[in-house]
Amino acid sequence: MSLTFHWFLPTMGDSRNLVAGGHGVDLGRAAGDRPASLGYLTQIARAAEQLGFVGALTPTGAWCDDAWLTTAMLAGTSERLKFLVAFRPGLLSPTLAAQMATTFQRHSGNRLLLNVVTGGESKEQRVYGDFLDKDGRYERTDEFLQVVGRLWRGETVTLDGRHVRVDEAKLNRLPDPVPDVYFGGSSPAAGRVAAEHADVYLTWGEKPEQVAAKINWIKELAAARNRTLRYGIRLHVISRDTSEEAWAEAGRLLGNLDPTTIERVQQGLAQSESEGQRRMAELHNRGRASTALRDLEISPNLWAGVGLVRGGAGTALVGSHSEVADRIVELSELGLSEFVLSGYPHLEEAYWFGEGVLPLLRARGLWEHPDAASVEVPHVDVPFAGTAGRTLAPAPH
Repeated sequence: MSLTFHWFLPTMGDSRNLVAGGHGVDLGRAAGDRPASLGYLTQIARAAEQLGFVGALTPTGAWCDDAWLTTAMLAGTSERLKFLVAFRPGLLSPTLAAQMATTFQRHSGNRLLLNVVTGGESKEQRVYGDFLDKDGRYERTDEFLQVVGRLWRGETVTLDGRHVRVDEAKLNRLPDPVPDVYFGGSSPAAGRVAAEHADVYLTWGEKPEQVAAKINWIKELAAARNRTLRYGIRLHVISRDTSEEAWAEAGRLLGNLDPTTIERVQQGLAQSESEGQRRMAELHNRGRASTALRDLEISPNLWAGVGLVRGGAGTALVGSHSEVADRIVELSELGLSEFVLSGYPHLEEAYWFGEGVLPLLRARGLWEHPDAASVEVPHVDVPFAGTAGRTLAPAPH
């Protein structure tokens, strides 16, 4: 299996510390001490491209800048990097979304990926004029993606749905190729939509056994529809030359958190309607359990400290480059092939992971730079004992 890695564009701002907010939490301006200027985001995008990341996730919500506009402005500053644009289907018509995606593909050189976010927080949805409840939002997402998919196939679409209505909708130009749809969610309604429409099902970083159960769940739903999906995971990462250095960095991030900020964020996240957010909160007992550094290690090298102040994905892989590579191999053995990663600050952490972990995975034959023909990737020879105790030889050079 060849693994695919994506990075993250922090359009809410960046910092050497954890940036609070997200998932409906109202903290005012959530930005850190590095504003999300186009210049800084360009630095991150270029670094990610050079290091071998395939794409970069750009978030959506009231707590960050708009993903469509930001990535459209960044597309011209890079050559190969794809943009995994998060958007909420209830906020624009499916015909317009299909047209926007087609336009993005055309002008970016086919570098669009779509992360469809139904929206788990009714309060935040109402800010945008959306007053459906959670079940209604998933029903609408299903109808929305039906229309978009048919339009991309060149059909003329008329639908008088419960939430979506279009009459003789048709695109003047079709995307070639059609952008992949990434979709996540832990509720039964989310599973049905993912199985029907997603190309890639994304889970947040939970314990390996929980991840395996979610993959099997979606596989069964997809098989019932004669579909096969790819599977990915959203994680933060703190990777260093030694395990001690990595955990020291995690300790620094944790030590700089204000207890009042943790309490305020956790109170906000406790109101979340998202099943995934509830599962994230359980990993650290909504911030009320011990916040000692290693007490938040919920599985080997999997740390729940980020979720104390950040909504959404709240776990990080923490360890030496070799340890992080080992955990990624173990996750790949569960069926995961795509990894959407981030770290604070995003520019520096991209280099720590890209120069420290990716060469190890390349040596194990699990990763290749997307532009390997023109980019010189450092060679490393790494003996590796897999989860079954087997030794893998380095990839041939």
